[in-house]
Amino acid sequence: MSARAENAFSAFSLVDLLLAEQQDLAPVERFARYHDSAPDTRTGGTPPPARVPYRELIPLSRPKAGEQYSFAVDLDRCSGCKACVSACHSLNGLEENEMWRSVGLIVGDRGKEDGRSIPYQQTITTACHHCVDPACAEGCPVLAYDKDPLTGIVRHLDDQCIGCQYCILKCPYDVPKFSASKGIVRKCDMCHSRLAVGEAPACVQACPHEAIRIEIVNQQVIRASASTGSTMIPGAFDSALTLPATRYQSTKRIPFDAVSADDFSLHLESAHWPLVLMLVLTQLAVGGHLLNVFVQSRAHSHAHSHLLHLISTVALFSGLGVSIFHLGRPLKAWRAFLGWRNSWMSREIIAFSAYGAAALAGLAIPSELWLSALTASLGMIAVFSSAMIYIDTCRSVWSSRMVLPRFFGSVALLGATAGAALCGWLQPAPSTPPTLAPFLACVAAIIRATLFCWERRLLQTAAADPASPSHRSVLIALRLRPGILRLDTFLFGLSSIFFLMVIAQSQGLGASWGTLAFLSTCASQLLERYLFFATANAPRMPGSLPGHSARETLPV
Repeated sequence: MSARAENAFSAFSLVDLLLAEQQDLAPVERFARYHDSAPDTRTGGTPPPARVPYRELIPLSRPKAGEQYSFAVDLDRCSGCKACVSACHSLNGLEENEMWRSVGLIVGDRGKEDGRSIPYQQTITTACHHCVDPACAEGCPVLAYDKDPLTGIVRHLDDQCIGCQYCILKCPYDVPKFSASKGIVRKCDMCHSRLAVGEAPACVQACPHEAIRIEIVNQQVIRASASTGSTMIPGAFDSALTLPATRYQSTKRIPFDAVSADDFSLHLESAHWPLVLMLVLTQLAVGGHLLNVFVQSRAHSHAHSHLLHLISTVALFSGLGVSIFHLGRPLKAWRAFLGWRNSWMSREIIAFSAYGAAALAGLAIPSELWLSALTASLGMIAVFSSAMIYIDTCRSVWSSRMVLPRFFGSVALLGATAGAALCGWLQPAPSTPPTLAPFLACVAAIIRATLFCWERRLLQTAAADPASPSHRSVLIALRLRPGILRLDTFLFGLSSIFFLMVIAQSQGLGASWGTLAFLSTCASQLLERYLFFATANAPRMPGSLPGHSARETLPV
């Protein structure tokens, strides 16, 4: 270095050099200077006629046919500062615990160097991926989602939402967020109103490192890349399900076995208690109506048949009534049939409406075998629709082989148990010849034992096999709710004793034993449905935490 250069260099202190470097690297400073460069019209200044909004981080053209907007995230630039989260929260006026954009973390191992492992860590900023085939829109029963044909932005129509939260179950990235105060679901809309006038979305404009951009992508390219079984980022759900448009890029090699930083913790999902009660009561109703067909076909007492149909119908409408409490806007629930072409929730509502109408007709026209058979058939279709609501979410623990046996097994179990208790009470005296009660108690005991052993076998197998799709769900149950599993085991033993007492007709108290068997069986089913929801291990983007309390979280 020449003497002149050395003298020029020494004229600046280290602080001066660092400040100059900071100004050169900060995109937010360039953005501020851009806006400050406009003359103040209040003092007589006139903006230049060619001035346009800040477009450095958004496309200068609109998407063409077959194209759409998408987020592009440069992982090398993301520092995890959460400026994007704050900007999104502030601009959209979100509630205190509501986030449309979050920042997570993935960790992994780059390999070994000099005998030592090289750790990998990367922050991930994520929001709605504005999928090519959005699952939220497909599952919505009231068509409260709209994918703009011009921009590809997936918007949520707040005024149409009924707050059923099915889109939350359907989305594998935990994007839609339920607002309890408003009774609706809300989500990121890519600040479409800003894009429409050439301004960048809040998260894009707020990032001090320009880690987030808006770009135009070809939807066919996304379809082709997703068909290979790829994921956007390690730890995310298979992209083939919804075809997410977000693109993550990095010059660094991301380890193939990288996982979400919260992959080593366990947490409970929402219990959805109204749905727990609804499933148990409606499955009890279908079981009772199926048993009613059997009773009528065997030419048993009309009193048995009519009372069984009445109790089953009351259980049905009680279940449907309590399900209303799961909705944020129940007064708009009448529109839930609109999505019948794609949404299993719409189909379930239609099926239960037809089932309920047939059950009411059975009260008006009693002792008609064909009507009882029709009612029971519609009930079975309704239960199948209920099962498909959860199977269609593609969660590993809600596969068809896990859900269908549980739901239809509960139909058979609860129907037989309710029948055993009812027939016991309708037996006028101990000297009366045996009724259906012992037979139904025997059937119920066999079904109960079969379901219990099947559940425990699945639990033991999944707990011992980390590769099992149910492994994490089982760990959640074993470590966060072990008391419920123990209580369920106790109730199984208790109900088995009660069933045996009904079969034996001990001292003419079969009705009392049958009632106790029914109550203990219903309690057990409520616990199992609670675990069905609470341990479902919902998929989400890496590191994005669900809404749960600290006491409900444990390390794996």
